[in-house]
Amino acid sequence: MRLAELSERSGVPTPTIKYYLRERLLPPGHRISATQAEYDEGHLRRLRLVRALIQVGRMPVATAREVLAAVTDDSLDPHARLGAAVWAIPHGPEPDGDDPATDTARRTADALLEQLGWTFGRGAGEQSPAYRMVLSGIATMVRLGYPCDVGQLLPYARSAAELSVTDLDLVELYEPGEEQVEAAVALTVLYEPVLLGLRRLAQAEESNRRFG
Repeated sequence: MRLAELSERSGVPTPTIKYYLRERLLPPGHRISATQAEYDEGHLRRLRLVRALIQVGRMPVATAREVLAAVTDDSLDPHARLGAAVWAIPHGPEPDGDDPATDTARRTADALLEQLGWTFGRGAGEQSPAYRMVLSGIATMVRLGYPCDVGQLLPYARSAAELSVTDLDLVELYEPGEEQVEAAVALTVLYEPVLLGLRRLAQAEESNRRFG
């Protein structure tokens, strides 16, 4: 397809597509003349991913470029490639290494992962942005005096484990390789606000059942 059709099918204005091309968020089209190029379904899929990262995930262009570099790195095995792409997504505030609450949070997080048998997460430790995100969250609860011991966190972790199966089942609907990695990134970004909304709706239902 030509640029105009790519714009029409994606809903992205032509000037925005040209900007994404200049910023290397979108691969160049297939050159058919000195001034014209053609684009394919891969460009359309990538364009939707870029929009998900920037509009829904609210990523800066430089961060989106880093995520997309991991998406296209076919030197990694599928697990490492998925991990590199998802790890590049912003994960929130970093834990404060000087805060004593962070040490408490680290002990709690490690005990939680050990009880769950999550050996990969324990092995990755603070190299994992998701692990650091958990540390930061637990440390905040420790400082404010809210319940966050292993027993209280286990139901949340077990719910997350069930969701991870659903997540990867969705990813496996796509073609192995770059298409799967793109799907993993897009679904992570797009489903997180849905999950947050559903949790709050569920809380409202349970509150109404108990107290309404």
